[in-house]
Amino acid sequence: MLYPIISLVIGLVVLVWSADKFVLGAASTAKNFGMSPLLIGLTIVSFGTSAPEILVSIMATVSDTGSLAIGNAIGSNIANIALVLGATALIAPLPVKNTVRSKEMPLMLAVTVLAGVLLFNLQLDTLDSILLFIALAISLVMFARFQKGLHDPAADEEEIVDMSTLRSILWLLLGLGLLIASSKALVWGATEIAVTLGVSDLVIGLTIVAIGTSLPELAASISSALKGHHDIAIGNIIGSNIFNLGAVMAIPGLVSPIVLDAQVFNRDFLLMLALSALLLVFCYMRKPAAVKRPEGAALLGIYGGYMLILYLTSV
Repeated sequence: MLYPIISLVIGLVVLVWSADKFVLGAASTAKNFGMSPLLIGLTIVSFGTSAPEILVSIMATVSDTGSLAIGNAIGSNIANIALVLGATALIAPLPVKNTVRSKEMPLMLAVTVLAGVLLFNLQLDTLDSILLFIALAISLVMFARFQKGLHDPAADEEEIVDMSTLRSILWLLLGLGLLIASSKALVWGATEIAVTLGVSDLVIGLTIVAIGTSLPELAASISSALKGHHDIAIGNIIGSNIFNLGAVMAIPGLVSPIVLDAQVFNRDFLLMLALSALLLVFCYMRKPAAVKRPEGAALLGIYGGYMLILYLTSV
């Protein structure tokens, strides 16, 4: 059990360090290119932290287990809101700009509703996948339009370190690569230890693996919030959820129609939809808009309840 323990410890240390450098590079890159931190969180950071899910989706498609990719996309979105955003808000309360509450969040909810309409017949075919890809492309265009003219670079001068564009991009790419690699090392180590201790595959899948695929989002969001880059933290969640629906979930359907179990829609998708709506409600409950510790605790409680339901309905 020595190697798994070493992998777990090193993975955790590198995860924390790489998240810090990834966010530093992302924020500095945004500043150098005149992009708002929110926009880079919605695009570069969210795409980067969704890389593990995208890789799982491609591998699942090649292995002819497309339903796994759909479950991974939905499960990751649930974890992003309930676990990642919940934990982040509990550690560092997140102020939310009115434009995010009125534009980006409703757009995420709209894409989620579209996914629900397409999955309502418990099947995802080629046309459905194409529509999801189109929704992703439209979302990226809308993100850029929403942020046009809203960003004041001078507002970032004191909170973002001055760094050359090349160095910023290098830190961003290095941080992302190590973020993904350390997540895999941490999950492998934890899984091996759990197996050695006699923990069942079911419990491992519902806990270590489920949380493991969300570690990049979790690390990046908490690091962003602690550094005061709240826009990157919020943008990461919104962008990742749209990437998961528009890319991760869509990839398998391009190859062959995927038939879903009714529970995936009735339990998992509906919870994802409810959480997306609840996040919007939370932001409208506070003036100014914010996701603070009580909301974070509530989201974490929901995630814990969901894990318990998954366990009880699977044994």
